[in-house]
Amino acid sequence: MLLYLTRRERFNAAHKLWVEEWGEEQNKAVFGKCSNKNWHGHNYDLFVTVKGQPDPMTGFVMDVKKLSGLIKREVTDKLDHSNLNMDVDFIPRGLQPTTENLAYLIWKQLEPHIEGCRLHCIKLYETENIFAEYYGE
Repeated sequence: MLLYLTRRERFNAAHKLWVEEWGEEQNKAVFGKCSNKNWHGHNYDLFVTVKGQPDPMTGFVMDVKKLSGLIKREVTDKLDHSNLNMDVDFIPRGLQPTTENLAYLIWKQLEPHIEGCRLHCIKLYETENIFAEYYGE
């Protein structure tokens, strides 16, 4: 029996989407308000899903308190109230801090630390209408 367990965490962060080689007009045409020279912020919702067989004694796929602590330690404590372009050690300088790239990078932060089950999905909501999913592929 394979089951999926999801934990939601939240963080707030600022970023700017900008290509240095382009002028302001082209950046605005491609990135819209996300190219604001004074940055802008989002209230992100992060959903981390693990999969596995429930432990016969506890019934847990993974202890959700441990999963929450792992997410906070490896991801949200680093992202929360940060400037994604400048402040986060696991976001390479020059990489656009898009929702898509963040979902991938969050996977890379968490995957080595998951024990007793496997990481299945990172789903990151930038707004209620925009989210990205990454399944390790």
